[in-house]
Amino acid sequence: MSGSEKIIEVDIDDATLSAAGPDAEHERRVAIFDLLEDNSFSLLSEQAGPYRLKLLRQDNRLIFDIKSEDNTPVHTFILSLAPFRRIVKDYFLICDSYYDAIRHQTPHQIEAIDMARRGIHNEGSELLAQRLTGKIETDFDTARRLFTLICALHAKT
Repeated sequence: MSGSEKIIEVDIDDATLSAAGPDAEHERRVAIFDLLEDNSFSLLSEQAGPYRLKLLRQDNRLIFDIKSEDNTPVHTFILSLAPFRRIVKDYFLICDSYYDAIRHQTPHQIEAIDMARRGIHNEGSELLAQRLTGKIETDFDTARRLFTLICALHAKT
């Protein structure tokens, strides 16, 4: 991938965002910041980047609305969110435990919960990378950050 094969802007459709607490909102902002700082994102058999990405949720579908640097529409990918349902549910449960542990548990207990949280997050990131195979090529860190943003959109289900 060339240096231009990346996302330069991320927009999450506010109408599809769930009501988020301060921890989730912070995680979303950090994921967007990290994604824009360092990502690898290439559309296979489409126009070269850089890209502007808008993420939307409609019904039980995730929409990747991708535009070029000059806002010309490039492609729209639609993925079913059904395969993510269990992983996202598990991720939210472990995140709740993690945020509670930060406030009330020992560092050892926090570390154990955080390891489980990262494991579930990795599972979701791997699933996303699989679902994008043949459409969008990303590296693992980019898939992780995109999975965090999917969680932000998926929380209502």
